Amino acid sequence: MRGRRNEKKKFSRILAFLSLVVIILTSIGLTSKTNAEKVNLGLDLQGGFEVLYQVEPLKEGQTIDEAAVKATADTISRRINILGVSEPVITVESGNRIRVELAGVKDQESARKVLSTQANLTIRDIDDKVLLDGSDLEENGASQGFDQNNKPDVNLKLKDADKFGKITSEISKRPQGQNLMVIWMDFNEGDSFKAEAAKEKPKYVSAPQVAQTINSKDVQITGNFTVKEAKEMAALLNSGALPVKLTEIYSNSVGAQFGADALHQTVYAGAVALAIICLFMLVIYRVPGFVASVMMVAYVYITVVFFNMISGVLTLPGIAALILGVGMAVDANIIMYERIKEEVRAGYPLKKAYLDGAKQSLWTIFDSQFTTVIAAIVLFIFGTSSVKGFATMLLLSILVSFITAVFGTRLLLSLLVNSNIFNNHPGYFGVSKKSIHETKFGINSLNLSTKFEWLSFTKHMKKFFALSIAIMIAGSISLGMNKLNLGIDFSSGTRIDIAANTELSVDKVQEDLNNLKVKDEKIVLSPDKKQATIHSKESFGQNKSIEIKEYFAKKYEKDANLSVVSPVIGKELAKNALFALMYASIGIIIYVAFRFEWRMGLTSVIALLHDVCIIIFIASLLRLEIDITFIAAVLTIVGYSINDTIVTFDRIREHMRHEKVLTSKEQIYKLVDVSLRQTLTRSINTVLTVIITVVVMLLLGSSSIYSFNVALLIGLIFGLYSSLFIAAQLWAVLKVRELNKKGKIEVSVRQSPKERKENDKVLV
Repeated sequence: MRGRRNEKKKFSRILAFLSLVVIILTSIGLTSKTNAEKVNLGLDLQGGFEVLYQVEPLKEGQTIDEAAVKATADTISRRINILGVSEPVITVESGNRIRVELAGVKDQESARKVLSTQANLTIRDIDDKVLLDGSDLEENGASQGFDQNNKPDVNLKLKDADKFGKITSEISKRPQGQNLMVIWMDFNEGDSFKAEAAKEKPKYVSAPQVAQTINSKDVQITGNFTVKEAKEMAALLNSGALPVKLTEIYSNSVGAQFGADALHQTVYAGAVALAIICLFMLVIYRVPGFVASVMMVAYVYITVVFFNMISGVLTLPGIAALILGVGMAVDANIIMYERIKEEVRAGYPLKKAYLDGAKQSLWTIFDSQFTTVIAAIVLFIFGTSSVKGFATMLLLSILVSFITAVFGTRLLLSLLVNSNIFNNHPGYFGVSKKSIHETKFGINSLNLSTKFEWLSFTKHMKKFFALSIAIMIAGSISLGMNKLNLGIDFSSGTRIDIAANTELSVDKVQEDLNNLKVKDEKIVLSPDKKQATIHSKESFGQNKSIEIKEYFAKKYEKDANLSVVSPVIGKELAKNALFALMYASIGIIIYVAFRFEWRMGLTSVIALLHDVCIIIFIASLLRLEIDITFIAAVLTIVGYSINDTIVTFDRIREHMRHEKVLTSKEQIYKLVDVSLRQTLTRSINTVLTVIITVVVMLLLGSSSIYSFNVALLIGLIFGLYSSLFIAAQLWAVLKVRELNKKGKIEVSVRQSPKERKENDKVLV
């Protein structure tokens, strides 16, 4: 009877496991398309443009306060309704600035004109004296109509017919050629009718003759309008004149085709990376690897659902953060799986190995991921719009990866373990029977030997310190000679991305720039030579930007992307990047010191600063472009680099609890060596899964985030290096100094109540 009940339990748990897997995957399959369609794409994925305006006084003595900026933002919002853009983003920022993001807008040039034109109607004589202005119009008194020749015009309704009659009476008495009423939109200081009249395309709208007195409230503005232009002018006049002057200090313009290509490439790269990681997990961890693969798919799905719930706007860096989050989710699973494998090798039954491994890995997972949270929060605070999107997705990814790994994986794995079907089959959990310690009760897994016993990390630590110092010196020399290849985000200027159906050449692009009278600093061709990126130190205004886009669109029949940064913004971004790195480092030191001890916090940050410096030095050697996404990558590495270090320090801390007292240098060095050997497989596998993701993104992803991916790859490699050969060894040096001062060290490590309870247990 008991055997039959056990068989029923075994069957019911396996059935529950399979049912949950089928429900999860089926639900995802049936609703994933709907959820994907709900995602709000940023302008870098669907085309559009972003512009940052500095709000400045329109007249001498005008005060720009919060109310003036808000009123300006409201006027801009009304104007966007003219464009028919869905879900525009208008943000009032500190320093009297307004950021406007219009994703999906098709006619970017018209949009820029509509946004920034003053819409300050004035009617003047030929000597530029104001006769009437926007204040003389009735509210919503402008409309589009047709003249007697059925050509589009703009009809105005004035407040005072008598005033208009007096003005037209006076103008009509002037000699022929001087009896003109010149209609202007946005007359600027220095403009004049006489100068503009000689041009083929004058700035004024029209200059009709006045032959007689007109006693009417109705005025018609005629010109060579299209219906669209006449409607836009009428709508602008009805939306009201801007009460201030708007100076464009940053803009980013992305063609729809560029956005679509970037989206396709990055999503495809992400799918390939996910498939490779699932295969890797299946090969290394077998049954738990299958569970991890199911939960990784669930992670991506849940993250997208949550992102839609908070009405997030998905950008290219945001997709990168989502894919990198796969690495975080895998990382959490690997930490637990390796711990379970250790307990199985120590001779414990699978059920106990699972329970102990799950408990012991929980705080390691939390600590390792929380440090990345610190970096992501700092990124959100100091980043610009696209970087904020990256930080938002990274934070969401960490939250969801923790949920899927800690709760989802444990639920599914517990059903399999408790079915007892794998009790005598450790191979299904990636453990060979030969490696299992033969004992009746099992041993403390901390005493397990590993296949890396031949490795001594402390014996050669001075050599590794010397190597790192040599790299730092060489990097400093390289940096001094080559400098950094600053992108326009930091150096200010204009970046122009052009595309063509045929191959481009540097000479061909140079000829185009000469025709446009644009001075270039650098021209870079894509591998297929059908795209080119141009860097210019000039920061172009609205009219020049439109001229450049129209030129390339006409010549190559593809939209060009423009990114314009003023010197003011470049300096601010550089300052914010420095503050971000500094605050992230301080935050991590405080957290690690609180959870572990201050020496571990200090050496962790020294190791991560070592990694940051190496990224910058290699970027200088490779001439990588330093832009805001590069900084995002560096700050992401701040979180990832310390991730491995935390795993090692967690194991050192665990050993110290059982050592109780440290009495010799050899004891401290052995502590470090044993801990590093025991966590080596875990460290390599966790970093390897993220490296797989980054390499796939480099090979198949969008070229727009090339520097981001290269910086991540460099950071991951050297992050592993510093975790294995720098951080723990530096801690050992500091600990030996403490020992020399005190003679012996009574171990006191900060613990959570749950950890303290575990520590009080008697281990065999």
